[in-house]
Amino acid sequence: MIAAFERVTGLGVKEQVPAWIVGIGHGATHWVAATFYLLLPLLTADLGLSYTDAGVLVTAFYVCSFAANFGSGMVVDVLGRRVLVQVIALVVGACALIMFGLSATYASILVMVGIMGATNNLWHPAAISFLSGAYPKNRGYVLSIHTLGASLGDSLAPLCIGAMLVVLTWQETAVWGSIPVLVIAAMILMSLVRMDRGTDGSITRKITVGEYFKGLGLMFTDRAAMGLCLMAGFRSMTQQGLLMFIPIYLLDVLKVGPFMMGVGVMAMQLGGFISGPLAGAWSDRIGRRPIVIAAATGTTVVVIFLALVPNEYLFIAGVSVLGFVLFALRPVIHSWMMDLNPPEMHGTATSALFGAQSGLSLPIPIIGGWIADSYGVGAVFYLLAATMVVANVLVFMLPESEKIEHSD
Repeated sequence: MIAAFERVTGLGVKEQVPAWIVGIGHGATHWVAATFYLLLPLLTADLGLSYTDAGVLVTAFYVCSFAANFGSGMVVDVLGRRVLVQVIALVVGACALIMFGLSATYASILVMVGIMGATNNLWHPAAISFLSGAYPKNRGYVLSIHTLGASLGDSLAPLCIGAMLVVLTWQETAVWGSIPVLVIAAMILMSLVRMDRGTDGSITRKITVGEYFKGLGLMFTDRAAMGLCLMAGFRSMTQQGLLMFIPIYLLDVLKVGPFMMGVGVMAMQLGGFISGPLAGAWSDRIGRRPIVIAAATGTTVVVIFLALVPNEYLFIAGVSVLGFVLFALRPVIHSWMMDLNPPEMHGTATSALFGAQSGLSLPIPIIGGWIADSYGVGAVFYLLAATMVVANVLVFMLPESEKIEHSD
């Protein structure tokens, strides 16, 4: 079985260990974000906050996450210390979570939430550029491991933090919940720091500030790279809208209970667990474009199907298929962006990609909410299908040459 696994992935089991460690680190960043969301209702009630006050905290998380895109890529590419930046992102995020639990005022809580949001996005340029440089011939597969880590963090946090809240206050839970993040940061530092320092066939690359801005100009005039960022942004609009409105549709339209709502959300995540590694490894063999076209088209069809389903069991089945095709896109898009840019600009390329995704996703909750209020929740799915249609069109408009060879 191990031999078959190695044939499919193109990598030996031992060769994959650094990728899995980084994937676990990615899960830790999602653990921090999920912990914040889980503690928010208790925080709101305990401090007597309004829903608007709570909304400001969520907005602060996303705004700081978005803003971090503009400097994090440069830090990674100029310093060249990708593992160190990953560790800093985790440690600072964990410390912000501790201070979040110890804070007594709304203003201090707001600052800590902003720091958590910023470190959440500081992680991506360092981790994705590290993996891309360490595995240049297997980018699709190792970046799928990275996305699996996110799903793992999103899945484990509700269970673990929920269990802690049974016996602890939300403040105590925030403090104790930071410990796994600090442990994972130490694990990354001890196991991967040699690769960062260049003492064992390093993938460490750094450039001067002048070279950085020259490369930045070339990247922002590259039609393929910018088109891919725009396409990823529209895909992210669809994903964020689905994550928000699938639970609402299950509860308010199909009238299921909380348990079935949880099953529906979990079904979506499970689909991504299966498809991510398959799509990533396959894209390493046949190219990125065919996988992106197939998954984007499949996502559009399934989203339209969800808007027409009157039965909760069919809906949940459709959601599982949706997760399979939607989450298959993420590692392939990330890999494609790395293919299009030289290794020394991979941090900045990641920042541009995630910046487009964050920026275009910001208005979706408001627009979707207005459509749901005006025309019903089901109508939101037609909007989300339309954003995926745009993503499909953008894929076909990208230049035919999908890969630029660089001296990895």
